Formats: sequence, structure tokens, C-alpha cells
Amino acid sequence: MRWIRRNLVVIAGLLTLAYLILPNIIVMVFSFNKPAGRFNYSWREFSLDAWKDPCGVADMCDSLSLSLWIALWATVGATVLGSMIAFALVRYRFRARGAINSLIFLPMAMPEVVMAASLLTLFLNLGAELGATTILIAHTMFCLSFVVVAVKARVLSMDPRLEEAAKDLYAGPVQTFLRVTLPIAAPGIAAGAMLAFALSFDDFIITNFNSGNTVTFPMFVWGSAQRGTPVQINVIGTAMFAIAVIVVVAGQVISNRRKKTAAAK
Repeated sequence: MRWIRRNLVVIAGLLTLAYLILPNIIVMVFSFNKPAGRFNYSWREFSLDAWKDPCGVADMCDSLSLSLWIALWATVGATVLGSMIAFALVRYRFRARGAINSLIFLPMAMPEVVMAASLLTLFLNLGAELGATTILIAHTMFCLSFVVVAVKARVLSMDPRLEEAAKDLYAGPVQTFLRVTLPIAAPGIAAGAMLAFALSFDDFIITNFNSGNTVTFPMFVWGSAQRGTPVQINVIGTAMFAIAVIVVVAGQVISNRRKKTAAAK
């Protein structure tokens, strides 16, 4: 009992982590299941057939490439706009600054279906044709708030004396930004970008409202679940999960090496 009390936080953390990872492990295991029938919810036998032909299901890879394309450009747009907004809110004083700070949190606080319906109403009133473009605009607007919050937290923790020192050494505004401000703010910007990409790629509700006849990967998965779930969906899910883990681990390793290098100096 004493050992449990001493390690209660660690035990709780490991159990929570296991609970979160368990669905991914199940998806990973069933990606090696032998395809048979419409639904693949029961284990049959080990097979690499789905991995050998991940695009064997009609239209699946097309929807995946579309989701990746939309997520990429939505991330770029939301990261650029969100970073500029975050710097403006932290570094400058202007009218309605407090109101804008509050409005930034609305997309994060309100139910996603409300924003989806609002964007659909806007597009219909403007006479816009629903499709990939409207999805991209909607995703950029939805991800914007998350980027602003991530970058703003980083900018608030920055020491302004570093930029003042650069100016004292005759660095111009652009040079100061590129060599001092941007490298320091880069972790927050990268975190906001990764969050925006994940939110955009995974989104279903906003996409479903504003897609028209366009089918993204989450919509394809939802439609497949009504007719039968192919094993290739588990393959794509496993691949995305593995890529995400590799990116996070690589980022952590690089960060630890930089800290060790800085400490050694």
C-alpha cells in the first residue's frame, strides 16, 4: 500500500495513457486482419493483404489525398493568420483588443455544429458553390483560434530584452524578427500548426455541412461504416498514428539534444 501511495500519480497516468492508446492498438491489430465480407469487426487470421494494397478500395485514396491537401493549406493559412493575430494581441495596444481576445475563444467554446451551420449559411448567402474551396475556408477559420492560443502563450513568455539587445547591436526590424523573435516563437508556431493540421484532417461536422458533393477521408470512413468497413481504413489509420508518433518523438529528441548542447556551453 505504501508503494501504491508513492506511485499513485504515475499509476494513474499510465492507466490513462493505456486507455487513450487502446483504440489505436485495436485499429493497428485489425489492420493485419484478413479481409472478408462487408464488416471486419472480428478477427479471422493474420494477413498483409490490406497493407500490400492500401488503395484497393474505390475512392478511398482520392478522399485521403483531398483531406491531406485541405489540411495542409488550412494549416498554412491558419498558422500565418493566427501567428500575426497573436503577435498583434500581445505586442500592441488598440481599441477592441479585449473584445477580440474574447472572440478568439468563441470557435473553441461553441459547439462545432453551430459554427458549421453558420458557415453554411454564409456560403449560401454569398452564392458560393460548396466543395473543396468552402471546406478549406471553413477549416482555416475553425483552426485559427487554436493557433492564436498556442502562439500567444509562447509570445507572452518571450523576454523582450532579447529583442532590445538585438536592436542595440544595430539589427533592423526584419533582421531582429528573423534572427531573434521568430526562432524563439517557433515552438509555439509549430505546436499551433500541428494542432491545426490534426483538427483539419480529422474534422467531420464542419466538413459535412460545407462539402457539397465533395468527400474527404473522415466522410468516406463514415459512409463506409454504413455499408461495411474495409480493412484498408485500419491501414491508413495505423499509418497516420505511426507518423504522428514519429514526429512527436523526433521533436522531443531534437529538443533534448538542443538543451544538452546549450547546457554544455
